[in-house]
Amino acid sequence: QIAVRACFLGFAFGCGLLLSAGRSAWRHFGWYMCSLSLFHYSEYLVTAINNPRSLSLDSFLLNHSFEYNLAALSSWVEFTLEKLLFPELKQITWLSTVGLLMVVFGDCLRKAAMLTAGSNFNHIVQNEKSDTHTLVTSGVYGWFRHPSYVGWFYWSIGTQVLLCNPICMVGYALVSWRFFRERVEEEEITLIHFFGEEYLEYKRKVPSGLPFIKGVKVEL
Repeated sequence: QIAVRACFLGFAFGCGLLLSAGRSAWRHFGWYMCSLSLFHYSEYLVTAINNPRSLSLDSFLLNHSFEYNLAALSSWVEFTLEKLLFPELKQITWLSTVGLLMVVFGDCLRKAAMLTAGSNFNHIVQNEKSDTHTLVTSGVYGWFRHPSYVGWFYWSIGTQVLLCNPICMVGYALVSWRFFRERVEEEEITLIHFFGEEYLEYKRKVPSGLPFIKGVKVEL
């Protein structure tokens, strides 16, 4: 099953390269296919390097959630319909380039966060502290408290900027913001339980990195 998923992502990446090499309106969709397949494959690869004990088929994040799959399908439908109805909308190369830069930045930031955290990183919020679990505050964690979420947030919006999908761009921004707000609060409750004052001090010094998300409020 791992090989099937890896081959599927490799095939999608290859198709994306072929589309990217052409000069049709689908060229930007080729960029998107390459970005999407590389994101999911690298999620599995970095997890295998960092934390092989937590490695599973879910590490590809292909079946992240029904909502995630629905969002992807919606973006494909919007791109296709707008390409047929408003083909000039899909020819804004400078805007697609901005989206591609957002995608590259977001994915690189997320992978840097995963590599920096090492075995402390897990796709699932942990409820119990392991003996090797430490609070990571160096590297990109010195910039943001949640760099992996920041990277994913801008990566997801960037995919829609890349595709010049105005409807999904707004939808992705709103839904992603709400998801990460709830995820950050859930995770920070756990981190405060794990590390106490050490995490609270870190929280006071370093921003979450996500716009208008300050994390869980702590009553003093």
